[in-house]
Amino acid sequence: MIKFSNNDAMPLLGLGTWRATREETYNSVFEALKIGYRHVDCAFIYGNEDIIGQAFSDAFAQKIVRREELFVTSKLWNDAHEKDSVRPALQATLRSLHLDYLDLYLIHWPVALKRGTLFPSQPDEFLTPQQAPLAETWAALEDCRREGLCRHIGVSNFTCEKLAALLQTATQKPEMNQVELHPYLQQPELVEFCQKNGIHVTAYAPLGAGMADEGDRVAILKNPALTEIAQKHSCTAAQAVLAWGMTRKTVVIPKSVKAHRMAENFAAQSVTLNDDDMARIATLNRNLRLTTGALWTMDGSPYTADYLWNG
Repeated sequence: MIKFSNNDAMPLLGLGTWRATREETYNSVFEALKIGYRHVDCAFIYGNEDIIGQAFSDAFAQKIVRREELFVTSKLWNDAHEKDSVRPALQATLRSLHLDYLDLYLIHWPVALKRGTLFPSQPDEFLTPQQAPLAETWAALEDCRREGLCRHIGVSNFTCEKLAALLQTATQKPEMNQVELHPYLQQPELVEFCQKNGIHVTAYAPLGAGMADEGDRVAILKNPALTEIAQKHSCTAAQAVLAWGMTRKTVVIPKSVKAHRMAENFAAQSVTLNDDDMARIATLNRNLRLTTGALWTMDGSPYTADYLWNG
């Protein structure tokens, strides 16, 4: 677990829910709750919050888990950054998930789109940072928290610079930054900045999002160093990678729709890596970003790759 300032606890390991069919999503969430998962990561843009909500309702009804035992995260999509759009977006997510409140609500990207635009096809579908200032979006999240619609608020895909800017205007600082983290993209400066400023970190794509061998790059779960560490600890490479993430005090949210794989990931909580293991994995960093945000940086967009990852 990690602890928030009000002493709420969040499991270090959760279930990711991106990229699955609706039937797979229902079955995986329901099965995960039976296995023992108590943290589920959702987002409006995944298009499956209603079916996740049905899985929650059925699990509550069958007394597999109680609401207060469950930690649920969701994310504000880019077309709802204007301050009068934030609360309705959160309320729609709550209706879909069959919940009265979220445990954690995040700004999904530091990118704003015109209302009703899910994925832009042309540059005039964006709002500029001046038209939808992140500080105003954040202030609307603060209002939602005060109203009890969510217990904690945070961001996703934010750099040190964007976090520092937000800290200058926020009444309440972000409590979480969810970013891509795995052995090939370790982002030590960002993790250190967050932890120094009391901001927890969640790792998405913690296993490399199904990365395959490419050129001279060996897929993360086939990396010889990781397979040797896994053999030493009598675990799988995936379990070793998840244990590495949790040892860094970062939350990990691997996604799977297979019961045996979910159980394997869940068991990573019992794997203990030592300092030598952590030092060896630290040498594997390649600054290899799998989620590039290229859609947001099309020609004519007000957002650039430098803005996303450096500014």
